[in-house]
Amino acid sequence: MDTRPFIAARSFRPLSEIEFCAWIAQAVPGDRLEYHRGFLALDTFPLFARLPDEQRAELASLGARAFWAAEQGLVHLVQARVGADEFAYIAVARPKPKAATVSLSTLLLGASRAA
Repeated sequence: MDTRPFIAARSFRPLSEIEFCAWIAQAVPGDRLEYHRGFLALDTFPLFARLPDEQRAELASLGARAFWAAEQGLVHLVQARVGADEFAYIAVARPKPKAATVSLSTLLLGASRAA
């Protein structure tokens, strides 16, 4: 039985897109990472200005990368409500493809260049 907590412990500073990608590269199936806490849609929306422009742009990149990783089958994305209008955004590592035609780092670099 898996006794690990659902939300992986991490520092309170914002997670960068690069740190998220590095976690994906080393994560084993079932590992969990809370990559944001708040309300992602509002936290990235300029009109509400909860964050400075630079932090908001980095968070938008992180959110887009998390969604991309889910589309690639690298992670499952889940949310846990932690309060009123506050959620923990969690990535759960999936098994890596066994017969990958390209390495994960090549895939990540290609996606970065296309963006």
